[in-house]
Amino acid sequence: MIRSRDIASYQPAQIRRAIPLDIPSIAAIEQELFIDPWEQAVFFEALICFPSTYFVAIYDGRVVGFVIGGLEDTGENIYGHICNLGVTAPYQHRGIGRLLVNRIEHQFALELAGGVQLEVRFSNIPAQQFYRRLGYRQVFRIPHYYSNGDDAAVMMKWFRF
Repeated sequence: MIRSRDIASYQPAQIRRAIPLDIPSIAAIEQELFIDPWEQAVFFEALICFPSTYFVAIYDGRVVGFVIGGLEDTGENIYGHICNLGVTAPYQHRGIGRLLVNRIEHQFALELAGGVQLEVRFSNIPAQQFYRRLGYRQVFRIPHYYSNGDDAAVMMKWFRF
């Protein structure tokens, strides 16, 4: 049961576009979460390439999560591609990842994408379950996709307009 004092003390994360000053915090979250993290320079490059689809979650005045994506045009369709998503461990399971994914999906739709694709480690069942709850479905598997030889599950979500 949710009590009124719980609601009053709850403050959702703010989602906004990333800026260069966010990159050190984003890189630190990446280092914390992933076995083959992106280098800090890649985050700067992504901000240059994808300024409209690169978001951070701010909680208590600090960056606690991020999502990066880009648009891919196949000639027939435009798809959003979520390249990277992370929420620092102390702030996981608070809906921040969902807020970040919802925000980037909204931006992809504004930029006329018909759906979204992403890759996730085939062995990362919790991440796959997270994406399934958001409407993603596995469409195929890529063997040896990751640097350590892990396979990737490619998941997609189609928008309905």
